[in-house]
Amino acid sequence: MSTLPSSPALLVLPHLRIQNANAISSPLTHGFPSMTAFLGFMWALERRLAHTEFAIGLQSVGVICHDFEEQVTEGGYVKAFRLSRNPVDKDGSTAAIVEEGRIHLNVTLVFGANGHFTQQDDAYRQRIAEGVASIVSGMRLAGGSVFATTPPDRTRRPSLRMLDQDRGVASDTFRRWRRHWLPGFALVARDDLLQQRIRRNQNTPGASALDAWLDLSRFNWRSQSIETRNERTGEIRQRVEWTHDRTEGWIVPIPVGYSALSEASPPGSVRNARDASTPFRFVESLYSIGQWIGPHRLSHPDQLLWYAHSDEAQGLYRCRNDYASSVSHD
Repeated sequence: MSTLPSSPALLVLPHLRIQNANAISSPLTHGFPSMTAFLGFMWALERRLAHTEFAIGLQSVGVICHDFEEQVTEGGYVKAFRLSRNPVDKDGSTAAIVEEGRIHLNVTLVFGANGHFTQQDDAYRQRIAEGVASIVSGMRLAGGSVFATTPPDRTRRPSLRMLDQDRGVASDTFRRWRRHWLPGFALVARDDLLQQRIRRNQNTPGASALDAWLDLSRFNWRSQSIETRNERTGEIRQRVEWTHDRTEGWIVPIPVGYSALSEASPPGSVRNARDASTPFRFVESLYSIGQWIGPHRLSHPDQLLWYAHSDEAQGLYRCRNDYASSVSHD
């Protein structure tokens, strides 16, 4: 198990508005962009900053969602994505409709950062934060357009804040910062809940990890017949009581990366690959369980931040978050 790389500071970009982001995060899930999209955005931002005076290193990213509006039809129990009609083909025929899920978001992004700014004063770090925010406003995230917060008030200003090396002091400081991210919900990993459900299903013949994942992805309602006796008349009555097993909170199925389907091919050996200088590998999506929790329930940045971890020997390329292990040690 990898661990989150230590970051001396947090770069906070509050209340970014993202328009028409991709709502279909994987072949099996929808409703919010995948964490791979946010990590990809982090790397794209780091590369763009490398050519500016605001060059800093970004190691991890946390996401707090304040508002969302998935572009779906309203009414009834069944919803469908609002699709756009593409222009006609060059021969004048009607172009095929490709299903695209879109969502409008209002999110705060928190990055684990390092760089030369650690030796500078607060005014210099604030100038970096505002410069990064202006660059982000012209970028795209999960296919959506990013817009800065307007108007920027005191609690919605971007900031670059130093973290104390002492974990206890850093936790106390973080508890003050997290108030500015309310109301909202932070996405954290709950791989531990999936492992618990897999162990619980071991006695069920034919049960697999997919069955455990599906169990956690839905409300499983079960009925129970209860007998009651009327103390005055002695009459016995039966009633049905319905209960469900969703007790952990706002649990959601999420994609967390990719698993290899083939061996790595040499760079440039696969035609039409996006990058001819990097080894190529066919992959499929990896799935786990996430949880949306209020930022006020987080006690340390490690519980919020996601980071990339690659295991080429096992063919695993995934996003990790240390919320579960951090809570168990607190």
